[in-house]
Amino acid sequence: MSDSIEKVKCLIIGSGPAGYTAAIYAARANMFPVLYQGAQPGGQLTTTNDVENFPGYPDGITGPEMMIELQKQAERFGTDVRDGWITKVDFSGDVHKVWVQDTKEIHCETVIISTGASAKYLGIPSEQKYLQLGGGVSACAVCDGFFYRNHDVVIVGAGDSACEEAHYLSKLCKKVTMLVRRDEFRASQIMQARVKNTKNIEILFNTDTEEVLGDGQLVTGVRVRNNVTGEVSEIPATGFFVAIGHKPNTDIFKDFLKLDETGYIINIPGTTKTNIEGVFVSGDAADHVYRQAVTAAGTGCMAALDAERYLAAIDSTFEVNTATNY
Repeated sequence: MSDSIEKVKCLIIGSGPAGYTAAIYAARANMFPVLYQGAQPGGQLTTTNDVENFPGYPDGITGPEMMIELQKQAERFGTDVRDGWITKVDFSGDVHKVWVQDTKEIHCETVIISTGASAKYLGIPSEQKYLQLGGGVSACAVCDGFFYRNHDVVIVGAGDSACEEAHYLSKLCKKVTMLVRRDEFRASQIMQARVKNTKNIEILFNTDTEEVLGDGQLVTGVRVRNNVTGEVSEIPATGFFVAIGHKPNTDIFKDFLKLDETGYIINIPGTTKTNIEGVFVSGDAADHVYRQAVTAAGTGCMAALDAERYLAAIDSTFEVNTATNY
């Protein structure tokens, strides 16, 4: 083994609520965690302007501010937070090997994966512009729907998630216009019936988004085209929601970990354990159901506790720190 190879007791891959919470618990348990922030330090919440549904912030907080506070808390207990991202892993042997940007090699006793998932967007320039501005584009109705109470909104998508989010928005918004590219849904019959039977949801089939309209700061509407007739029209709206799916950031693990058909890491039910001993998963890399900051934080805590107990089982000199278990 080369002297240049670093040995780490607990490596956390990815930041965000899951990664930082895992780091807080691991650090308090004397696991001396090293955390690599990844290509998007702070994760998806850094693109969220206002977070009002995370416990402990009665006046709300911006996503970037919340991630800065979580990082400071993790560092306060001794977490080694580093820039950079993991580009390759090898979990085939007794030693868990990872490589940082294809150069630095690290050997880990435990690994906690907190790489999250990335929302899929249409990719049109105006959508990306208002997404970056935080002025009306979102991929999470549960996260951001509250800000559009009694407003008109537009949602794009045709699957179960799109129908579920449209129905959720219908309880808050004055009107929800649903854009479906084809002449039919991909959603289950029960979800289709739910949106079709909701009075304030209008469904436009065979409809593509041409442009998200705005005043330079906030969304004011959406320009759409009927892909059968070619007719172009504008829909007034203050919110534009995209519900066309998420892609878990798990490609580098596919040769070693069990993934579902979409790429989410499969954990042993009731735990954060993967099919490889000593490798754990937290947050949206495994969660395709809830995808909330608070649930990600909860699984980050679970992953650190699972890792702590794993170390205690293989190393009699390492004792579980029960003081962290609350």
